Amino acid sequence: MSNSWYGPLADPSADAGYAEDHPDRVGFFTDTSVCIGCKACEVACKEWNALPADGVTPQGAGGDVLESAGMGYDNTGGLGASSYRHVAFVEQRVPATRSAQTDLGMPAMDLPGSVDAGEHRADATEVRWLMSSDVCKHCTHAACLDVCPTGSLIRTEHGTVLVQEDICNGCGYCIPACPYGVIDQREGDGRAFKCTMCQDRLGAGLAPACATACPTESIQFGPLEELRARADERLATLQAQGVDGARLYGRDPDDGVGGDGAFFLLLDEPEAYGLPPDPVVTTRDLPSMWRHAAVAAATVAATVAAAFVGARR
Repeated sequence: MSNSWYGPLADPSADAGYAEDHPDRVGFFTDTSVCIGCKACEVACKEWNALPADGVTPQGAGGDVLESAGMGYDNTGGLGASSYRHVAFVEQRVPATRSAQTDLGMPAMDLPGSVDAGEHRADATEVRWLMSSDVCKHCTHAACLDVCPTGSLIRTEHGTVLVQEDICNGCGYCIPACPYGVIDQREGDGRAFKCTMCQDRLGAGLAPACATACPTESIQFGPLEELRARADERLATLQAQGVDGARLYGRDPDDGVGGDGAFFLLLDEPEAYGLPPDPVVTTRDLPSMWRHAAVAAATVAATVAAAFVGARR
């Protein structure tokens, strides 16, 4: 199949060698506009996958205390080898909005920066929270999989990217290869870990634990093409309601990773959520690099051969 390294790829599982009757590719659509930051996804993920806690400081006989990451309600701080889901809390100060109000004859509670009742300075601001549950993107073109020397990282029949922990040798090649900085080595273990999209649950016909636990359906799971259509409809609805900052991230099969298996509806630029604005699979240029290396090696060999011939003369 073409485009095995870069560009649109309709069926990553077939490209990996699975039979035509393999299951449909599945994924996550995370609608951040309805995320309430409850962290139910983080807890469900840790419980199902038996992941160790992050940032726990022993407190002697009194038990363990969970440290704060110093970022408000965000105690995990980011994705890692023990956190396959991470809920980001992004506090922003934005221009104040004025919604329609009903006059009840009561004293008004005006917005900061107001001049008179019903009138507001142009520079009046208010605080808003952006919350988003981040996860491995299960890329169409997964550089972590491409560089793995042991075959620990594989493409599954569901189109996801899975780490086989018993085969991982801890080389760490996959870590710098990921354009999102998702995959990580667990301290004291050395092997690489990341979201599995609950491969064991998928095999039993169940949805991943995080999507099952999400109370607002911010995390939606299902066939990837259905999720993309649903995301397009949701984006159109928000834009029609005047949410100008709404955008889809990782949905486009023509992007630098061939589209993500886990994509997002964001309310601001990707950088606001700590996401790269234009991710590109880091192994994209490997074929051309190999060709250039082969040409260079042939040139060196020809030069050495010519030198020997010249010396004999």
